[in-house]
Amino acid sequence: MVITLREYLDKTGAGEQLKDLIVLIARQAVPIREAFLHNQSYAKSFNASGEQQAALDEWSDRHITKVLEASGLVAELASEEQPDIVRFPGARAEYAVVMDPLDGSSLIQVNLAVGTIVGIYESGGVLQKGENLKAAMYMLYGPMTVLTLTVGEGVYIFALNEESEYILLSGLVQMPEGKLYGSGGLRTEWTDAHAFCIDTIEHDGAKLRYSGSFVADFHQILKYGGVYCYPALKEKKGGKLRLLFEAIPIGFIAAQAGGAISNGAGNLLGVQPSSVHQRTPLYVGSKGLIRRMEELLRE
Repeated sequence: MVITLREYLDKTGAGEQLKDLIVLIARQAVPIREAFLHNQSYAKSFNASGEQQAALDEWSDRHITKVLEASGLVAELASEEQPDIVRFPGARAEYAVVMDPLDGSSLIQVNLAVGTIVGIYESGGVLQKGENLKAAMYMLYGPMTVLTLTVGEGVYIFALNEESEYILLSGLVQMPEGKLYGSGGLRTEWTDAHAFCIDTIEHDGAKLRYSGSFVADFHQILKYGGVYCYPALKEKKGGKLRLLFEAIPIGFIAAQAGGAISNGAGNLLGVQPSSVHQRTPLYVGSKGLIRRMEELLRE
Protein backbone atom coordinates (compact mmCIF):
# COMPACT_ATOMS: atom_id res chain seq x y z
CA MET A 1 0.00 0.00 0.00
CA VAL A 2 1.43 3.39 -1.04
CA ILE A 3 1.34 6.05 1.67
CA THR A 4 1.94 9.66 0.67
CA LEU A 5 3.53 12.33 2.85
CA ARG A 6 0.21 14.04 3.49
CA GLU A 7 -1.51 10.75 4.32
CA TYR A 8 1.20 10.00 6.85
CA LEU A 9 0.96 13.47 8.40
CA ASP A 10 -2.81 13.17 8.70
CA LYS A 11 -2.29 10.17 10.99
CA THR A 12 0.02 12.10 13.34
CA GLY A 13 -0.76 14.57 16.10
CA ALA A 14 0.66 17.47 14.07
CA GLY A 15 -1.62 20.49 13.71
CA GLU A 16 -3.08 21.41 10.32
CA GLN A 17 -0.85 24.45 9.86
CA LEU A 18 2.26 22.47 10.74
CA LYS A 19 1.29 19.78 8.24
CA ASP A 20 0.73 22.44 5.58
CA LEU A 21 4.13 23.98 6.32
CA ILE A 22 5.98 20.63 6.14
CA VAL A 23 4.36 19.74 2.81
CA LEU A 24 5.11 23.21 1.43
CA ILE A 25 8.79 23.03 2.36
CA ALA A 26 9.11 19.46 1.07
CA ARG A 27 7.71 20.51 -2.31
CA GLN A 28 10.58 22.95 -2.78
CA ALA A 29 12.87 20.02 -3.51
CA VAL A 30 11.47 20.02 -7.06
CA PRO A 31 12.42 23.59 -8.06
CA ILE A 32 15.72 23.37 -6.16
CA ARG A 33 16.68 20.19 -8.00
CA GLU A 34 15.63 21.73 -11.33
CA ALA A 35 17.87 24.72 -10.59
CA PHE A 36 21.03 22.61 -10.27
CA LEU A 37 21.91 22.67 -13.95
CA HIS A 38 21.96 26.46 -14.31
CA ASN A 39 23.48 27.38 -10.94
CA GLN A 40 26.74 25.46 -10.86
CA SER A 41 29.22 28.30 -10.37
CA TYR A 42 30.43 30.06 -7.25
CA ALA A 43 28.99 33.47 -6.48
CA LYS A 44 31.18 36.48 -5.71
CA SER A 45 29.50 36.81 -2.31
CA PHE A 46 30.12 35.22 1.08
CA ASN A 47 27.53 34.03 3.58
CA ALA A 48 27.23 35.22 7.17
CA SER A 49 29.75 32.57 8.27
CA GLY A 50 32.40 33.93 5.92
CA GLU A 51 32.16 31.06 3.42
CA GLN A 52 32.01 31.66 -0.32
CA GLN A 53 28.52 30.96 -1.59
CA ALA A 54 27.67 28.76 -4.52
CA ALA A 55 25.15 30.25 -6.93
CA LEU A 56 22.66 27.61 -5.86
CA ASP A 57 23.16 28.57 -2.18
CA GLU A 58 21.91 32.05 -3.00
CA TRP A 59 19.13 30.80 -5.29
CA SER A 60 17.83 28.24 -2.78
CA ASP A 61 17.91 30.74 0.07
CA ARG A 62 15.99 33.39 -1.90
CA HIS A 63 13.51 30.84 -3.18
CA ILE A 64 12.62 29.23 0.14
CA THR A 65 12.50 32.61 1.91
CA LYS A 66 9.98 33.94 -0.63
CA VAL A 67 7.87 30.79 -0.37
CA LEU A 68 7.77 30.92 3.43
CA GLU A 69 6.92 34.60 3.51
CA ALA A 70 4.10 34.14 0.99
CA SER A 71 2.68 31.21 2.98
CA GLY A 72 1.81 33.34 5.99
CA LEU A 73 2.74 30.38 8.20
CA VAL A 74 6.17 31.57 9.36
CA ALA A 75 6.80 34.48 11.73
CA GLU A 76 10.59 34.12 11.99
CA LEU A 77 13.29 32.61 9.79
CA ALA A 78 16.99 32.04 10.40
CA SER A 79 19.06 30.89 7.44
CA GLU A 80 22.73 30.01 7.19
CA GLU A 81 22.91 32.28 4.15
CA GLN A 82 21.51 35.39 5.86
CA PRO A 83 23.28 37.43 8.56
CA ASP A 84 20.25 38.19 10.72
CA ILE A 85 16.90 36.77 11.76
CA VAL A 86 14.21 37.52 9.16
CA ARG A 87 10.78 38.42 10.52
CA PHE A 88 7.50 38.31 8.59
CA PRO A 89 5.10 40.73 10.38
CA GLY A 90 2.10 39.69 8.28
CA ALA A 91 2.23 36.00 9.24
CA ARG A 92 -1.01 34.43 10.49
CA ALA A 93 0.86 31.69 12.37
CA GLU A 94 3.77 31.76 14.82
CA TYR A 95 6.05 29.07 13.40
CA ALA A 96 9.79 29.78 13.43
CA VAL A 97 12.02 28.06 10.88
CA VAL A 98 15.78 27.45 10.91
CA MET A 99 17.39 26.22 7.71
CA ASP A 100 20.51 25.44 5.77
CA PRO A 101 19.06 25.91 2.26
CA LEU A 102 21.76 23.86 0.57
CA ASP A 103 24.21 21.86 2.65
CA GLY A 104 27.29 20.54 0.82
CA SER A 105 26.95 22.93 -2.12
CA SER A 106 30.68 22.66 -2.95
CA LEU A 107 29.89 19.14 -4.20
CA ILE A 108 27.38 20.23 -6.86
CA GLN A 109 30.04 20.57 -9.56
CA VAL A 110 31.16 16.97 -9.02
CA ASN A 111 27.57 15.63 -8.86
CA LEU A 112 27.68 14.29 -5.30
CA ALA A 113 24.70 14.31 -2.96
CA VAL A 114 23.73 17.56 -1.23
CA GLY A 115 20.72 18.49 0.87
CA THR A 116 18.41 21.02 2.55
CA ILE A 117 18.11 21.00 6.37
CA VAL A 118 15.09 22.47 8.18
CA GLY A 119 13.92 22.73 11.78
CA ILE A 120 10.50 24.07 12.82
CA TYR A 121 9.50 25.58 16.18
CA GLU A 122 5.83 26.16 16.95
CA SER A 123 6.34 29.57 18.59
CA GLY A 124 8.89 31.57 20.55
CA GLY A 125 11.28 32.44 17.75
CA VAL A 126 14.33 30.72 16.31
CA LEU A 127 16.77 31.01 19.23
CA GLN A 128 15.54 27.97 21.14
CA LYS A 129 16.94 24.68 22.38
CA GLY A 130 16.68 21.78 19.95
CA GLU A 131 14.54 19.83 22.40
CA ASN A 132 11.76 22.37 21.72
CA LEU A 133 11.46 21.56 18.01
CA LYS A 134 8.07 20.51 16.70
CA ALA A 135 9.49 19.05 13.48
CA ALA A 136 12.81 18.50 11.71
CA MET A 137 13.48 17.36 8.17
CA TYR A 138 16.00 17.22 5.39
CA MET A 139 15.75 16.70 1.65
CA LEU A 140 18.67 14.72 0.21
CA TYR A 141 19.31 15.21 -3.52
CA GLY A 142 21.02 12.00 -4.56
CA PRO A 143 20.09 9.25 -7.05
CA MET A 144 16.64 9.70 -5.51
CA THR A 145 15.25 12.80 -3.85
CA VAL A 146 14.62 11.65 -0.30
CA LEU A 147 12.78 13.38 2.54
CA THR A 148 13.65 12.34 6.09
CA LEU A 149 11.15 13.72 8.61
CA THR A 150 10.14 13.67 12.24
CA VAL A 151 7.25 15.43 13.94
CA GLY A 152 8.28 14.01 17.30
CA GLU A 153 6.67 10.64 16.61
CA GLY A 154 9.67 8.75 15.23
CA VAL A 155 11.56 9.12 11.95
CA TYR A 156 10.04 8.40 8.53
CA ILE A 157 11.73 8.44 5.12
CA PHE A 158 9.93 9.35 1.89
CA ALA A 159 11.03 9.38 -1.75
CA LEU A 160 9.87 11.75 -4.49
CA ASN A 161 8.24 9.83 -7.34
CA GLU A 162 7.84 10.74 -11.01
CA GLU A 163 4.61 12.64 -10.23
CA SER A 164 6.50 14.82 -7.70
CA GLU A 165 4.64 13.11 -4.85
CA TYR A 166 6.43 11.89 -1.75
CA ILE A 167 5.75 8.24 -0.96
CA LEU A 168 6.78 6.41 2.20
CA LEU A 169 9.95 4.33 1.91
CA SER A 170 10.42 3.31 5.54
CA GLY A 171 8.80 4.16 8.83
CA LEU A 172 9.86 4.27 12.46
CA VAL A 173 13.50 4.19 11.42
CA GLN A 174 15.81 3.02 14.20
CA MET A 175 19.51 3.82 14.00
CA PRO A 176 21.55 0.67 14.64
CA GLU A 177 24.81 0.48 16.57
CA GLY A 178 27.10 0.49 13.54
CA LYS A 179 30.77 1.01 12.76
CA LEU A 180 30.84 3.72 10.10
CA TYR A 181 32.44 7.04 10.91
CA GLY A 182 33.28 10.32 9.24
CA SER A 183 35.16 13.27 10.68
CA GLY A 184 35.55 16.78 9.32
CA GLY A 185 38.63 18.94 9.71
CA LEU A 186 42.18 18.15 8.68
CA ARG A 187 43.80 15.46 10.80
CA THR A 188 46.70 17.83 11.49
CA GLU A 189 44.18 20.29 12.97
CA TRP A 190 42.48 17.78 15.27
CA THR A 191 42.98 18.06 19.00
CA ASP A 192 44.85 15.24 20.70
CA ALA A 193 41.60 14.21 22.40
CA HIS A 194 39.71 13.83 19.13
CA ALA A 195 42.62 12.03 17.44
CA PHE A 196 42.65 9.60 20.38
CA CYS A 197 38.90 8.99 19.87
CA ILE A 198 39.29 8.22 16.17
CA ASP A 199 42.34 6.00 16.70
CA THR A 200 40.42 4.05 19.35
CA ILE A 201 37.26 3.44 17.32
CA GLU A 202 39.34 2.55 14.23
CA HIS A 203 41.18 -0.01 16.35
CA ASP A 204 37.76 -1.36 17.34
CA GLY A 205 36.78 -1.79 13.67
CA ALA A 206 35.22 1.53 12.65
CA LYS A 207 35.31 2.21 8.88
CA LEU A 208 35.73 5.64 7.32
CA ARG A 209 32.87 6.94 5.14
CA TYR A 210 33.04 10.69 4.47
CA SER A 211 31.87 12.77 1.51
CA GLY A 212 31.91 16.32 2.87
CA SER A 213 28.12 16.69 2.69
CA PHE A 214 26.74 16.68 6.24
CA VAL A 215 23.27 15.55 5.12
CA ALA A 216 24.59 12.70 2.96
CA ASP A 217 27.07 11.55 5.59
CA PHE A 218 24.45 11.62 8.34
CA HIS A 219 21.97 9.71 6.16
CA GLN A 220 24.48 6.85 5.97
CA ILE A 221 24.80 6.87 9.75
CA LEU A 222 21.01 6.92 10.16
CA LYS A 223 20.69 3.83 7.97
CA TYR A 224 23.77 1.84 8.98
CA GLY A 225 24.86 3.21 12.36
CA GLY A 226 28.09 4.80 13.49
CA VAL A 227 29.13 8.39 14.12
CA TYR A 228 29.59 11.62 12.19
CA CYS A 229 31.95 14.15 13.79
CA TYR A 230 33.00 17.71 13.20
CA PRO A 231 35.09 18.29 16.31
CA ALA A 232 36.67 21.21 18.06
CA LEU A 233 39.96 21.96 16.28
CA LYS A 234 43.25 23.24 17.67
CA GLU A 235 42.67 26.72 16.26
CA LYS A 236 38.85 26.59 16.18
CA LYS A 237 37.60 25.47 19.57
CA GLY A 238 34.01 26.05 18.48
CA GLY A 239 34.30 23.70 15.51
CA LYS A 240 32.78 24.56 12.13
CA LEU A 241 29.13 23.51 11.99
CA ARG A 242 26.34 25.84 13.04
CA LEU A 243 24.27 24.92 16.09
CA LEU A 244 21.02 26.41 14.84
CA PHE A 245 20.85 25.34 11.18
CA GLU A 246 22.78 22.08 11.13
CA ALA A 247 23.30 20.52 14.56
CA ILE A 248 19.86 21.04 16.08
CA PRO A 249 17.63 19.71 13.25
CA ILE A 250 19.90 16.75 12.48
CA GLY A 251 20.30 16.01 16.19
CA PHE A 252 16.53 16.02 16.71
CA ILE A 253 16.16 13.47 13.91
CA ALA A 254 18.95 11.34 15.37
CA ALA A 255 17.36 11.34 18.83
CA GLN A 256 13.95 10.41 17.37
CA ALA A 257 15.63 7.43 15.68
CA GLY A 258 17.18 6.23 18.93
CA GLY A 259 20.53 7.92 18.37
CA ALA A 260 22.19 10.86 20.08
CA ILE A 261 23.98 14.14 19.41
CA SER A 262 26.73 15.63 21.57
CA ASN A 263 29.22 18.48 21.63
CA GLY A 264 31.68 16.01 23.13
CA ALA A 265 30.58 16.70 26.68
CA GLY A 266 26.79 16.47 26.63
CA ASN A 267 23.52 16.55 24.71
CA LEU A 268 23.46 19.34 22.11
CA LEU A 269 19.66 19.45 22.09
CA GLY A 270 19.79 20.95 25.58
CA VAL A 271 22.07 23.84 24.58
CA GLN A 272 20.47 27.30 24.44
CA PRO A 273 21.65 29.14 21.28
CA SER A 274 23.11 32.54 22.09
CA SER A 275 23.46 33.83 18.53
CA VAL A 276 22.19 32.99 15.06
CA HIS A 277 25.49 31.79 13.63
CA GLN A 278 26.86 30.10 16.75
CA ARG A 279 29.19 27.20 15.97
CA THR A 280 29.59 23.97 17.90
CA PRO A 281 31.71 20.80 17.98
CA LEU A 282 29.46 17.94 16.94
CA TYR A 283 29.23 14.17 17.36
CA VAL A 284 26.04 12.57 16.08
CA GLY A 285 25.08 8.94 15.55
CA SER A 286 24.48 5.66 17.37
CA LYS A 287 23.77 6.27 21.04
CA GLY A 288 26.26 3.75 22.36
CA LEU A 289 29.07 5.06 20.19
CA ILE A 290 28.33 8.68 21.12
CA ARG A 291 28.52 7.80 24.81
CA ARG A 292 31.76 5.91 24.16
CA MET A 293 33.28 8.94 22.44
CA GLU A 294 32.24 11.24 25.29
CA GLU A 295 34.08 8.88 27.66
CA LEU A 296 37.16 8.87 25.43
CA LEU A 297 37.16 12.67 25.24
CA ARG A 298 36.98 12.92 29.02
CA GLU A 299 39.99 10.58 29.25
